[in-house]
Amino acid sequence: MRDKSYYMEKLLHYTWKHRLLPLGTLRTTDGQEVEVIDPGLYNRSDSGPDFFNAKVKIGGVMWVGNIELHLKASDWYRHRHDADAAYDNVILHVVEVADIDVEDSNGKPLATVEVPIPSDLRENYEALLCTDQYPPCYSIIPQLPSLKVHSWLSALQTERLEQKTNAMVRRVKELDGSWEDGYFATLARNFGFSINGDAFDVWMRNMPMQAVAHHRDDLFQVEALFIGQAGLLDKVDERYAKEYRYLAAKFGLQPMDASVWKYLRTRPQNFAHVRLMQLAKMYHERRTGLSELLACEDVKAIGKLYGIKGSKLNLLIINTAIPTIFAYGRHHAKEQLCERAYNLLESLKPEENRIIRMWQDCGLEVTTAGDSQALIQLKKEYCDKKNCIRCRFGFEFLAKKR
Repeated sequence: MRDKSYYMEKLLHYTWKHRLLPLGTLRTTDGQEVEVIDPGLYNRSDSGPDFFNAKVKIGGVMWVGNIELHLKASDWYRHRHDADAAYDNVILHVVEVADIDVEDSNGKPLATVEVPIPSDLRENYEALLCTDQYPPCYSIIPQLPSLKVHSWLSALQTERLEQKTNAMVRRVKELDGSWEDGYFATLARNFGFSINGDAFDVWMRNMPMQAVAHHRDDLFQVEALFIGQAGLLDKVDERYAKEYRYLAAKFGLQPMDASVWKYLRTRPQNFAHVRLMQLAKMYHERRTGLSELLACEDVKAIGKLYGIKGSKLNLLIINTAIPTIFAYGRHHAKEQLCERAYNLLESLKPEENRIIRMWQDCGLEVTTAGDSQALIQLKKEYCDKKNCIRCRFGFEFLAKKR
């Protein structure tokens, strides 16, 4: 976990962004009056000044440029900004404590202003960072208006779909731009669930799908290729090893390292070679094609395509079908596919896991898979990363008066 000063500096960013400035006139350390016209655009990257294109008046003169913030002015030197020309266009140094005068890389003095973090804001933020309860904002969740909750969950749902879209696009690029292979790789990964998901990624990068396509009509040969390339021939009948040796010689294949597959504490029905056999059958029966998926307009049609029922089907739809439909629609500007992805999420029951139970215990109603996906995103991208100042629930907690 990062140290406290990191989070306090982020809180100073929050103070500046939302103009939670002290009453009265702001002045630089050398006595010039400061008027904030526009605090600037927050820089979310790890490099460069904290705010871009800010507008401030210093001593009655309008300045347009970047803003850098630190808890102490001396952090300017600790972070080596004085030797970095990227910080020469900083027009104002905003600090909580001006313990030293600073200069840019050209030796030019930098205008510095002290901005204290409001005491209520600091105390609320420290409570979020230090509470033993999880999530830390649990106490205000039952008080939140349903409209605010719904609005935030909708935004989180889209954010999670966008995140999965980016992962899908990266996978497609890794597979020579093939959306067909990208979809199959996503399906394969989710057949392995979390325990063998990474192993299935390795397996897919090792699978010559064009070669497999030549033998698609022969299930036995597809199985031999799938199991053989996974390095798991010792888990199946000797017949597969003989067939794989023939096919490997024909296509010049080398199996992956079998040690990446995990079997410990895995139920027999979830064993990697069992999942590969199931995937081979779906592939052989032409139920893994992208065009077949895009033709499905509802959950029932996808269930018929996958030939699976129950919770496993729901997980495959949530983690494979919906992200693929959304990503393909977004990438090819097919808005109807994006809308279908949202409709599918809203038509599915929510997932049942410890993350969802945690939010339900806090008083949140979880009625659809859209809700559960949003709350998983909230936990992983905000709560776990202590990113409370970017969370709308966290905003409400920070704004409360003590």
